[in-house]
Amino acid sequence: MRYLTAGESHGPQLTTIIEGIPAQLELLAEDVNTELKRRQGGYGRGRRMQIEKDQVQITSGVRHGKTTGAPIALVVENKDWTHWTKVMGAEPLPEGAEKEVKRKISRPRPGHADLNGAIKYGHRDMRNVLERSSARETTVRVAAGAVAKKILSTFGMKVGGHVLEIGGVKAQHTQYQSIEDLQERSEASPVRCLDEEASTAMMNKIDEAKQAGDSIGGIVEVVVTGAPIGLGSHVQYDRKLDAKLAAAIMSINAFKGVEIGIGFEAASKPGSEVHDEITWNEEKGYSRKTNHLGGFEGGMTNGMPIVVRGVMKPIPTLYKPLQSIDIESKEPFAASIERSDSCAVPAASVVAEAVVAWEVAKALLETFGSDQVDVIKDNIEKHNDAARKF
Repeated sequence: MRYLTAGESHGPQLTTIIEGIPAQLELLAEDVNTELKRRQGGYGRGRRMQIEKDQVQITSGVRHGKTTGAPIALVVENKDWTHWTKVMGAEPLPEGAEKEVKRKISRPRPGHADLNGAIKYGHRDMRNVLERSSARETTVRVAAGAVAKKILSTFGMKVGGHVLEIGGVKAQHTQYQSIEDLQERSEASPVRCLDEEASTAMMNKIDEAKQAGDSIGGIVEVVVTGAPIGLGSHVQYDRKLDAKLAAAIMSINAFKGVEIGIGFEAASKPGSEVHDEITWNEEKGYSRKTNHLGGFEGGMTNGMPIVVRGVMKPIPTLYKPLQSIDIESKEPFAASIERSDSCAVPAASVVAEAVVAWEVAKALLETFGSDQVDVIKDNIEKHNDAARKF
């Protein structure tokens, strides 16, 4: 199972092509649109979200509400494209028209891909870099993640996410009764935080940052329940599922850190307070008394909930910009300003859910087959039954 994305922030559309989805999976545009709407929400979002109303077009791979086994193509139009047709058009410009096309970027933003990408690909106009490196690309990654979530839910697995910290404000009351409880309470919060008191303080922090022309980051957590024992593998470094999840989280724009389970906290604890004791009963089979390791041992799922956290840095576009250098004049200037958010942590938690769901779904199909839903379901049931009796 794999996918590629294409498209620019102000181009005509964003596209993803997904290969390896099993046949007979029920899939509707609404399954994807629900996730796209979640990504666009969250306190701290900027004006772009008032323009775009992301809706998916399924252009191949689904017939009459079910997947066919063929590649699935998902397209999301950019409504703002109408204002950028001259700037972002694919056709060559008429002679002398270059001067008429504004919005050329020669002042890179500290913390963004602008300068590095321009040097790597030889662009004098850094718009060629920032249009693709924009977090707008995560729109279709969320679309692909929606398909992955549909796979997981079909086989009894659920995904939820929430925000643990924004701008130094940490949630204190993050306990939840079930994954459904986590999902419901997270959706009810403007910042996707389970702690109501912390939610209010987080929104105040976002307001302060916006007023100051600044930006703030935070920490998100993704939880996956129902994963069978043995997804991933210990036999090669590139087959360890926890490593793939770490790479997936780090691939999200502006993410700079990741941990599984208690993560870095394990460095300060003795082994007796880190490793999860094993239990067994006839009904459930093997389980753990705790879940400090976030559902993983040896690069494989152990049947406990998967718990992954990611750290998002503040967005590098600031309305009170930092100093930079104009690549044409080599003179110091304030960095360029592009329309942006003061805080995108709540939205990033939805993106994190999507990339985690994708990697877990991919591992599930690698383990149990990828052609037909009913065959996969039988394989999982046989595996779980064998694991209980092992």
